[in-house]
Amino acid sequence: MIDSLKGILVKKDPAFVVVDVNGVRFSVRITLPAYQNLPDAGTEMEIQTYLNFRQDGLDLFGFSGEEERNVFLLLTTVSGIGPKSAVNILSGTTPAEFRKRIIAGDVDSLTVIPGIGPKTAQRIIVELKEKFTDVGYDDSLPIVSSENAEMVKDIITGLTALGYKRGQINQALRKLEEKEGLDGSLETLIKKALTQMVS
Repeated sequence: MIDSLKGILVKKDPAFVVVDVNGVRFSVRITLPAYQNLPDAGTEMEIQTYLNFRQDGLDLFGFSGEEERNVFLLLTTVSGIGPKSAVNILSGTTPAEFRKRIIAGDVDSLTVIPGIGPKTAQRIIVELKEKFTDVGYDDSLPIVSSENAEMVKDIITGLTALGYKRGQINQALRKLEEKEGLDGSLETLIKKALTQMVS
């Protein structure tokens, strides 16, 4: 798979970009958030991508980041939703907001997104809700800064080894972050997170 492209932005449009990589020009279909993050034409850029194989050709899709690409890949596992439909859906929402609506089972809010009708919304919820929950995608995920990102990662690893589920850990870290912050030693923060789980 072509994981990303790094080169000169030749042309940008809300629906696609053209990137020159060492003289080879790639046309990439993009989401609206990806378009909004683009630099000016003529400057260097890098965009994360997904290469889709079709019987009659290839399609290259581009995203605003790893999170958006992950949601795109999950969307394409839903019956009846292909890559182009997934890109259209992600152009009408953010990955975080989309996950929140899925986990909440909110059909009405999903139908506001272009390309999603009531039946499609119900199918997406049925097929993706468990996947989002299983991998720890929930709206209680702690917001971390670059300074404490590694510490939070270590805390999650430690608590997972103790048998706690990712959703429980996220909620505990969110509470801890709101009450005291996420400063301190790894051992201290793990102990504090454990108290939040039982409180």
